[in-house]
Amino acid sequence: MVKLVLRDKEYEVNAGTNLISALKKCSIVPESVIATRDGEMIVEDEVLNEGEVIKLIAVISGGS
Repeated sequence: MVKLVLRDKEYEVNAGTNLISALKKCSIVPESVIATRDGEMIVEDEVLNEGEVIKLIAVISGGS
């Protein structure tokens, strides 16, 4: 399993899936987060490996 962590919530997804599929399975809008693995940003087509913890950082946007 792979753990996705967003704020205080944790989601578990199967290893071997790519990031975008994992986010959609967890009902997370891919454009609303930046994903990091070991402090390095990863892209949407990155395959997630068994035992990994992916930290998701919420993107805040705004304007006038």
